[in-house]
Amino acid sequence: MIEMGKSPANPAKKTSLTPKAIIHQRFGDKACYDVEEVQDSTQNGCPGLAISQKGPCRYRCTLHLLETTVVSDIFKRKKDAEQSAAEKAIEKLGIRQEEYNPTMEEAWDDLAGRLAFLFSNEFLSSLHPLSGHFRSALTRQGPLYGCVPVSVIALYDAKISNICKYINPAAESNSLLVMSLVLKAAAKRSDLVLIPDEQLALRRRDPYQPEAISSINHELDSGKSIPLEVICIPASLEKAVERLMLNITTTGCYLDAIACELGLMEASYVQISRTIGKASSEMRIYSSAPKKHVFDDFPKPQVKQATYFEGSLNARASYFTGQEIYGDAILASIGYTWKSTDLFHEAVSLRLYYRMLVNMIPSGAYKISRDAILAAKLPLAYTTKSNWRGSYPRDILCSFCRLHHLSEPVFSTQTILLDSSVDLLGSRKKLKVTESRNEEKSVAGLATASGDLVGSLGPFNCEVKIYSKNQESVIQCSPQESHRKQNDAIQSAALKVLSWLNIFIENPEMPLEKLISLGEKYDIHFTPGCLFKQLEFCHSVHNSGTSMSQTCNDDAEGDELSFIEIGGQNSGVTPSNGSLACISYTVSLFREEDYMKEHLESCEEFEFEIGNEAVLPYLEAAVAQMAVGQSAYFRVELPPNEFILAAAYDSLATLSLLSSRNCKLECNITLLQVTEPLEERLEQALFSPPLSKQRVEFALWHIKESSATSLVDFGCGSGSLLDSLLSYPTSLEKVVGVDISKRSLARAAKSLHSKLNGLLDSKESMSKIKYAVLYDGSITKFDSRLRGFDIATCLEVIEHMEEEEASLFGNVALSLFCPKILIVSIPSYEYNVILQGSTPQGGQEEDPDEKNQQQGCKFRNHDHKFEWTRAQFEQWASDLAERQNYGVEFSGVGSTADVEPGFASQIAIFRRREDDPKNVELGDDHCLPIWEWSGERNEKHPLKKP
Repeated sequence: MIEMGKSPANPAKKTSLTPKAIIHQRFGDKACYDVEEVQDSTQNGCPGLAISQKGPCRYRCTLHLLETTVVSDIFKRKKDAEQSAAEKAIEKLGIRQEEYNPTMEEAWDDLAGRLAFLFSNEFLSSLHPLSGHFRSALTRQGPLYGCVPVSVIALYDAKISNICKYINPAAESNSLLVMSLVLKAAAKRSDLVLIPDEQLALRRRDPYQPEAISSINHELDSGKSIPLEVICIPASLEKAVERLMLNITTTGCYLDAIACELGLMEASYVQISRTIGKASSEMRIYSSAPKKHVFDDFPKPQVKQATYFEGSLNARASYFTGQEIYGDAILASIGYTWKSTDLFHEAVSLRLYYRMLVNMIPSGAYKISRDAILAAKLPLAYTTKSNWRGSYPRDILCSFCRLHHLSEPVFSTQTILLDSSVDLLGSRKKLKVTESRNEEKSVAGLATASGDLVGSLGPFNCEVKIYSKNQESVIQCSPQESHRKQNDAIQSAALKVLSWLNIFIENPEMPLEKLISLGEKYDIHFTPGCLFKQLEFCHSVHNSGTSMSQTCNDDAEGDELSFIEIGGQNSGVTPSNGSLACISYTVSLFREEDYMKEHLESCEEFEFEIGNEAVLPYLEAAVAQMAVGQSAYFRVELPPNEFILAAAYDSLATLSLLSSRNCKLECNITLLQVTEPLEERLEQALFSPPLSKQRVEFALWHIKESSATSLVDFGCGSGSLLDSLLSYPTSLEKVVGVDISKRSLARAAKSLHSKLNGLLDSKESMSKIKYAVLYDGSITKFDSRLRGFDIATCLEVIEHMEEEEASLFGNVALSLFCPKILIVSIPSYEYNVILQGSTPQGGQEEDPDEKNQQQGCKFRNHDHKFEWTRAQFEQWASDLAERQNYGVEFSGVGSTADVEPGFASQIAIFRRREDDPKNVELGDDHCLPIWEWSGERNEKHPLKKP
């Protein structure tokens, strides 16, 4: 402990006043801050369906002074907007900031002087939040009359806190140390302030002057009693968090009522936490403070903090506050605020408690931002800004760090300067790095980064570092992949950290070795000691038996459908990977034994990106089987209780149902709209029929001309080509589809199964297909069942691979699978200038950040790894054909070859020169059959669940 008169640990350190403090020094209570909420609103992007989605709250502050009025910029937090307004006023008025740099003796004198001012007649009638506690102290009876708890003095007065932090920097994170310093400073002003025996309180030695008392008598006489809903958080994790009703008076000492509920003698023995959640909130944790004698010689380095308290450690309360709390605690939203003499109070429900708890998990924070706790899930990847819904990964990560009392994350972006001769977006060449530049910026500094490429700047990658408040390294994420936009690199890196943190929190039993290995997968390195110290309460709170029914793991949140009923006419419009699905849904808690039901959550218009795991598995599995206009009804197993209670409006009814073992979630959803990815919408704007249909028709014509009896579709997706075959007369008898997306295969299987069975019973059917099968597997690995087909197709697939994988596929397809004919199509990079000069169907505007890249021509879809020019594609195909003894010819669809810039989709047709393929050594077949159908044996196999 630093004794009075000694030099501080860092004498060179200078504490600067905040802009608001400087304004207060100059103008006092005459400075009026008017904060207004500025609501973001985004459109869902569905043509013909305008859906307004509430975005995160933003705040703007207007500061009214006698001399001028200034308006701040827009910020996520109210206090940031207020500081911005104050800073602008300082700059406008030319006020010079005075630095607070006293000697240690002067600091102690300042602290004692501040206490003297707080107990002055002037302060009693002020509108400072602390003055309300002084007025309420005058309503206390007997020896407690006029006694103000030291805890409120230490907590509610910013000047007290700042001086204490200068005397001892550890006071910033230790409220008990601040209380100790306040008591020591009060001893210096014994002429004005008394420290009552056995109380952690201060009292004015002489009575207040009659005129000071009379000015507040009317206010004290008008107090009324009100019941206030609060939450009791027991120290034992075996006991449930409960709702309590607290009886308070608007002018009395509400801390006495809280002390009574905690079993304490009076208010001075109540420890008060910092605010929880929003900075403007009065939500705090109230618990038991140490006995007064502890502060006589505080702190004792050799004595552990736990010995200062009675009762066991309260993990849940400690988790919220970031400081050790012992014994039972109360969560309440009550207190005095600036510019008002009235006592602020609002109810704290069980639902609010669990929403706060869920908000401290990365996936939970995303759910809260979407107001879809039982539907949304933190997405798998950051694809495009226009497709993302809810709070952005960077914002969620910053919020996570604040809630867990870590320093703000540091994002370091790196740009690579490229040789001007290299075509970054179209080339297959390796990038030649001529110079690199690192730019390390704070989160605030990156908030306006557009991510646009300028001049010859190359791709971006971003490193994220997270430190403790003591600047100890906790997590470092150094992604290897690069992005064409700076913002994408930042958001993707933040999402990696969030995803890894999710796994860490949700799996308390994971061995350290596996956690390290998982970190390597996410390009994350961490300091185990610091990580476990900073997040020490996460596992015990989120996995306790009182708040959870099972491990907090989104992947296990009811992804098994008990049954599903789909009703309504099939419109033929179904979602595919990358498209935006808009649904309405209702989720209820259902008890099977007596058919009791309790509504939990609903949304009339909810949008998410298909294939990006942006919703819980059971919901996307249902939507994958639906068409626009259809509705589905199904039941699934329960997620963890804390998510259910965070969504439920009637907590008592929900808890009653949850007490039964036979509860499930009952879901009703309707698919309202499907918006195709940008690539499809761009193509539809210029081509009739759509370019995707032209590619299928091109393949169908060649299938018919070849008289092929067997076909394999590499990368079949949702089966658009295979489905079209059933309406087209061909000689095909056997068709096979292969893809790595189980969801796409499920949609293909459902459609094919229904149509093939219908054709089997139709007397007018021209289809000769006798056998069909769908495989789940990679098309870059050999499988003997895919060898020797008459014709093979691979339409708009290889651009979704890395270029090395695309070359591998070509070699495997022609040297091992050996089809007689192989048709490969990919987008023409040169045609993008035409497509990107058009407006998507429905008049929908593109992302402003993406428009700025059109001069260099971006790729058609966010998940394209490359796009080739005509010369590059022809070179690749010609080299491949020559190596594998195939002939190749080139064609395309969309426009014509003799009009620049050529075809929109370029196509290569490979033809085997030998009648019989060469023998190859057979290996283990890796593809898994998902669905098969045989008309020859008249067997109708049911759809196998992927």
